[in-house]
Amino acid sequence: MTWWRWIGVVVVGLPVAVLAAGQLGLLRGKTPDDLGVRDGKLKRPSLTPNSVSSQADVHGEHPMRDDARIAPLPAAGGAKTSIERLRKLIEGMPGATVVEQRDDYLYAQFETRLLRFVDDAEFWYDPAAQVIQVRSASRVGRKDFGVNRARIEALRARLAAG
Repeated sequence: MTWWRWIGVVVVGLPVAVLAAGQLGLLRGKTPDDLGVRDGKLKRPSLTPNSVSSQADVHGEHPMRDDARIAPLPAAGGAKTSIERLRKLIEGMPGATVVEQRDDYLYAQFETRLLRFVDDAEFWYDPAAQVIQVRSASRVGRKDFGVNRARIEALRARLAAG
């Protein structure tokens, strides 16, 4: 086989193999087993640039990335009302599945259409600050190219719009 054919096999074959892996669910990653609120904190953001957290600064046990910080979401009407409103907005987003909801907490997964990558997003009504603390992270890969930040900012804009 000539080197041109090898290049053709790689150029065509590699994207097809990646797409097939995604469609088979091989790129979903494993559901984290340490999600939820512990001592008033959501899980810390990743050490790699594929997550954001409004509580990035409260996790002093590791160096913090500047790009991990994001402002909490505004709350309106208390815990239950704020979380329910957020749920309705999330349910209208592409690839979103609400996995768990309590009066003060919501956990959702966001799956991309083609490759079926999954991001985990948590929202917790912080009664002391009266805001919704948020954490959103990709399960696989080192970078998310700003997807998690953009998703949270889109939710912020929808909350502001009413």
